[in-house]
This record gives sequence, structure tokens and C-alpha cells, in this order.
Amino acid sequence: MLQATTLNFLQGISQHNNREWFLEHKPEFEQAKQDVHQFAAALIAGLAQLDPLIPSNLDPKSCVMRIYRDVRFSKDKTPYKENFAIAISPKGKNFDGPGYYLHIHPEDSFVAGGCWMPQPDELKAIRQEVDYNEAELRAVLGKPLFKKYFTSLDTSEKLKTVPKGYKAEHPAIELLKLKSFTAHYSISPAALCSANAVKDVLAVWNEIYPLSVFLRNALS
Repeated sequence: MLQATTLNFLQGISQHNNREWFLEHKPEFEQAKQDVHQFAAALIAGLAQLDPLIPSNLDPKSCVMRIYRDVRFSKDKTPYKENFAIAISPKGKNFDGPGYYLHIHPEDSFVAGGCWMPQPDELKAIRQEVDYNEAELRAVLGKPLFKKYFTSLDTSEKLKTVPKGYKAEHPAIELLKLKSFTAHYSISPAALCSANAVKDVLAVWNEIYPLSVFLRNALS
């Protein structure tokens, strides 16, 4: 479980996103970061039981995103992210294929997984797998527990037109239009700070796992 003080720190930085405030509250940041690392360690241990490709000895520090923003090419010059993020794959946060993600924010936390914005050659391979094995993917998406958490795959990243090489009447055309193959589930701050937090996050990722298998097969 996460400590409430971790979410309190994020609430503070969302209201005072500047270097002066951050330096003044550096001890709170270090405490929050340690809390997230400990939470990540518990999630890695549990996820390794669900997904055999996740190493049980994966370093939690390699799965926690930095809070410092890269503002070099951004109009938004605020120096810090207003969330913590845990990203787990066989290579930690350096996704090479599908992975698992937890977004920690005082007002917008969510559990997610899949392939987010894959490279063009990867996207081509995934679409080919959808074309060849639509029924397999439909079976994953149609499972009662998957539908309980996600309803469907995320559609925020989607083509408005038919992808090259496919026809508009293809039975899986709406899936083929996707540019990301991800699903996410909103989780409350209270749930993340409860004794069942690790169990609750892992329950969501357990339903992501069959999607990960489908995507790995597509990319293998």
C-alpha cells in the first residue's frame, strides 16, 4: 500500500510546481519516492507470479519513472511531473513490447497495460496478428473480468481512416484502426492507500496478461 503522505506530496507539487517549493520539500519527496519504490517492489514480486517473463529480481528503481520533466522541447516549462508512475516489463520501464503501468495521482490514478504507441514496424505486426487471429483477440477482450475492468481497448489513439492494406469492410476494422493496444482502469486514492492495494492492482494486471501474450506473439 501507498502512504497517504505520498499523495499529499503530489497534491502539493500540483499547486506549487516550481523549483523553490520542491527544494524546500525535498525530504517529503525522498520519503514519497522511497514509498513508491517499496510499492513497486511488492508489485514486481506479485506480477512475476502472474507473468513468467517478468523477473522476480527486477530492480524497483528501474521501474519507477523520474519526476523531473524534460522541458527542452515543450511549451510547458513546469519542471516536475505531478504524478508518480510505475512501469514494469521484462526490461523495467524501458518497454520493448507490452508492459504494465500504474499512474499515481491524487485525482487521476489508473492501472493499465498493453502496447502504447508502438513503432511503425511493431504496429504493422500487431495489425497483421489481429487480421490473422481476430477471434483470439476477441476472446481476450470478451472475458467477463476483462470487461468488468476495461469494457474495451483504449480508443484515444486511433486512425480516422482505414489503415493501408486493409478494407473498410474488414470485420476487425475498428481494432485495426488503433494506434495503441492498451487498456486502463481508474483506481481511487483510497484503494491505493488500502491494505489490499497490491492485490487490487495485480487483479487488474491479471486481466491484462492475456492481452500481453497476444501482443508478444504478434511481435515475436
